[in-house]
Amino acid sequence: MFLRGVQALSDSELLAILLRTGAKGESVIQVSINLLKKFGNIGLLANQNISSIAKIRGIGKNKAATLLAAFEISRRIESGNKWFSKTKIVSPKDVADIFIPLLRDEIRENFIVVCLNSSNRIIKYEIISTGILNSSLIHAREVFKTAFEHNSANIILIHNHPSGNIEPSNEDKNITRKLVEAGKIIDVNVFDHIIVAGNDYFSFIEKKLI
Repeated sequence: MFLRGVQALSDSELLAILLRTGAKGESVIQVSINLLKKFGNIGLLANQNISSIAKIRGIGKNKAATLLAAFEISRRIESGNKWFSKTKIVSPKDVADIFIPLLRDEIRENFIVVCLNSSNRIIKYEIISTGILNSSLIHAREVFKTAFEHNSANIILIHNHPSGNIEPSNEDKNITRKLVEAGKIIDVNVFDHIIVAGNDYFSFIEKKLI
C-alpha cells in the first residue's frame, strides 16, 4: 500500500483497512468482499444504516459505525470543499452544489434553514426538522429564530426527498408559501426553497413558485 498509495487500492482493500479484522475462518479482505457483494457497490453500501451493515458476518455494530463515520467524513469533505470555493451565492445551483453531498444519501427527510449575510455568503445552516415533512411540524418561529440568532435577513430553505422524486409535493408548496408570507411580516427574505433528490435539485425560485 505504501508503495502504490491508497489511490491504487481496490474498494475491498480500502474497506479492509477500516475493518482491520475479519471473522473466524475469513480474512478481513473476504469480509470486505462479502460486504460489497451484499450491497452491490461501495456507493450503495454508504447508503445503508448501522443495523443492515452489522448483520454481515464479521462486522457488528462497532465496525458498521466505523464505516458509516468514514462515509460521512467523505461527504462533509466534499461539501466543505464546495462551501469554501464559493465566495458568494449567486444562483440556486451554488447552494445545491454545497448541500447535495450532505443530503443525497439521507434516508429521512431533513429540513434545513441556510442563513446568508448581506453579501449572500453563508453564515450558518441548521437542521430544523428530521422525518416526514409536514406543515404542522415546521414552525415559522423555529425557522426564523435561526435567522435572528445569526443576524440574517436572508434565508434559503432546503430539504431532501429520499424517494428520489424531485417534484415538490402539495405539502412542500404549502410550507413554502406559509414561510414566505411570515418572512415578509418580520422582514426576513426567503430567497428560495430547494429540494434535493439524489444528485438533482428543484428550485422554487427557478420555477417561479416564489
